[in-house]
Amino acid sequence: MKIRIKGNSIRYRLTQSEVQMLADTGTLTEETCFGPDVTQKLVYTIETKQGSEQLGAEFQNNRITLYIPEQAARNWPGEDRVGFQHHLQVTPETSLFLLLEKDFVCLDDVAEDQSDNYPNPRYEKRD
Repeated sequence: MKIRIKGNSIRYRLTQSEVQMLADTGTLTEETCFGPDVTQKLVYTIETKQGSEQLGAEFQNNRITLYIPEQAARNWPGEDRVGFQHHLQVTPETSLFLLLEKDFVCLDDVAEDQSDNYPNPRYEKRD
């Protein structure tokens, strides 16, 4: 699971097995440690939420939790749908843009393992 934060925007990208795991278990969690103290870490989670119709999010105790409607998560592995997005109004003047996407193989050469990423629809096999 990858997470990108820029201003009031949070973007999650999931590999094929992560999309399936979210559908099967209803949750995914990863963490980034910043030191030996257990409180020095950022935890990021995706959880399904029954009865919701949009993405949602909260931040508590160094944990970002992104919520996805339960039925949407269950159906997602078998769909061509790339992802979900929502502008969450956090104050009358401010919204938080939430984006949850399938992670595609990069078109550029990169050093990271992309074997579990989705095939890139923009890739054209060249001779």
